[in-house]
Amino acid sequence: MLNIFEQPWTLLIAAVLVLFVMLIVRAVLPAKRHWWQWLVPVLVATAAVGLNLLVQTDTEKIKAVIKTATKAVEEENPAAIEPIISPNYRDSYHGTKTRLISHCRARLAEPLIEKNITRISQVDIRDAKATAVFTVRIVFDKRSYVYQSFKQLTLIKVRTELQKQRDGRWLISRAEIVAIDRQPAKWQHIR
Repeated sequence: MLNIFEQPWTLLIAAVLVLFVMLIVRAVLPAKRHWWQWLVPVLVATAAVGLNLLVQTDTEKIKAVIKTATKAVEEENPAAIEPIISPNYRDSYHGTKTRLISHCRARLAEPLIEKNITRISQVDIRDAKATAVFTVRIVFDKRSYVYQSFKQLTLIKVRTELQKQRDGRWLISRAEIVAIDRQPAKWQHIR
C-alpha cells in the first residue's frame, strides 16, 4: 500500500477538491454562505505542505542515507560513513563492517575524489528491508593517483540493501558494485 506522504501532491489535490466542494455548496445553498468557508481549502493546503515538511518518509530516509554515504566519500570522511553502516554489514569483497571501514580509511587517506554526482534510480521497500539502485558519477581529484594514471571521471552503478532499525533509521547492510562505466563489474574491479 502506498503511503499518502510518499506523494506530497495528493494532499494538495485534496485541497483543490475541497475548494470545488465549497464552491458547489455555496452555489447550491446560498443561504449557508459564510466568509470562513474559504479558509477550509487554505487550511487543507497548509496542512498538506506542513505534513510534507514534517513527515520524512522511508524513501526520503533511504535517499538521505545514500546521499550521506556518497558525500562522505567525496569529503574523504570515513567517520561519517561508519554510523550509516549496519553492524551486520556483508558484501562480496569486504565481508564485515570493520573491513569496509578499514578499506575506506585506507582509500580516503589521500586525495581521491573532487565531486560525486548521485542519481538514485530505484528504491524498493519491503517491510523493514529495502533495496536501492543508484549511479554515482565520480570526478577524480587532479592530485589523485586515479586521475593521474587512469581517468578523470567514471560512472559507477551500485546496488545497496538497507535495514530499518527499531528507532526508524535505515542502515546499509550490503553494497555491491553492479557496473563501472556501463560495463558489468564487482568490488574486485576497484583497486
